[in-house]
Amino acid sequence: MDTLFARIDAYCERTGPELWSEPVNAISNLAFFVAGFWGLREVRRHGAGLFAEILAWWVVAIGVGSTLFHSFANVLTVWMDVLPIAVFTLALTLFNLKRFVGLGWVPSVLALVVFFALAGLATAALPDWVRVATNGTSGYLPALLALTVFGALLVLRGHPAGRYNLAAAAILLVSAMFRSIDAEICEALPLGTHFLWHTLNGLLLGVLLAPVAWYGRPEYQPGTVPITGPHRP
Repeated sequence: MDTLFARIDAYCERTGPELWSEPVNAISNLAFFVAGFWGLREVRRHGAGLFAEILAWWVVAIGVGSTLFHSFANVLTVWMDVLPIAVFTLALTLFNLKRFVGLGWVPSVLALVVFFALAGLATAALPDWVRVATNGTSGYLPALLALTVFGALLVLRGHPAGRYNLAAAAILLVSAMFRSIDAEICEALPLGTHFLWHTLNGLLLGVLLAPVAWYGRPEYQPGTVPITGPHRP
């Protein structure tokens, strides 16, 4: 039990084990709440269905988990931070496969498992110096690959959701840079740059929820581009 509450000092801003030792990192999680509740409003406005609404609520859960970690910073809360992100990545990819690519449930799940198994192997095969140099950010490679591969596939199919996935991939590249350099610039900038990782990823999640809400209604025919959009609810 003591192991679960072992303190973690992973980011430049943290000054000690106290509750309010990462105030900017904690407050910057508001970006996730803004993205999640905005997405929830859009999902309900456009009638995108239960799956889409769960995705929006899950973005809020990411905000809760990250806030808990940057407030308490222990082994237990790091899992509260990491697991919602991992589940959202899988669920969003499944949504892409089912609603946008147009696969059935069984092919969608099989494609999901195969893709992330391969992406996981590619991540595990990276040299250890890459993990160290990126401050562990290389662990987000599967998410980047999913956004890029399925975004490109949807663009080739002429589906408007594709460009949102590719835009999110571009944002992730920038936010990953700020997460990676956080520990390297402590002397020059004691605040660090992790708060920019949160802020940009809030934007990223909002970008991803947009097509979920605007083009993800379940009554659309699989594999076709919907005739409605953000300006024609």
